[in-house]
Amino acid sequence: MTTLLRRWVLWFFVLQAAFVGSWAAFAPGSWFQSFPGFGRHWLPMLGMYNEHLARDVGTLYLGLMVLSIGAAFRARDGYLVRLTGASWTLFNALHLIYHLDHLGMYTGLDWWGNLVSLALTLLAGMVLLLPATAGHGPSETTPGRLQTAER
Repeated sequence: MTTLLRRWVLWFFVLQAAFVGSWAAFAPGSWFQSFPGFGRHWLPMLGMYNEHLARDVGTLYLGLMVLSIGAAFRARDGYLVRLTGASWTLFNALHLIYHLDHLGMYTGLDWWGNLVSLALTLLAGMVLLLPATAGHGPSETTPGRLQTAER
């Protein structure tokens, strides 16, 4: 995988985390009632509103956002990119598994929207686990090698 592709995937996660995280952390009631937006309402049918849980979700996403920003600026650092990819992959795999068992309450566009968005974010995290393309910049797999900041 090229450094450019790594960077694009990482910025995708930054934007997703900023959107979900800011909304859930700073306007948890609105997030719960209106997520994912666009007139859809995916969360109320999953149970009662819990402000603490909603804010925790928001701060989790914001924490992943910080990690992803750091990795995006150091996209040649194979260890950091794979660590970020592993974090997103674990989170999204468990998130998808939960929702696969709860898709029955959705129909049509909401059913497909849940499935596709969760599956795509899982795949995006897995992409970050791929090895770097050979011949692009300094070795990204040499243990103990110092990586210089990108220009």
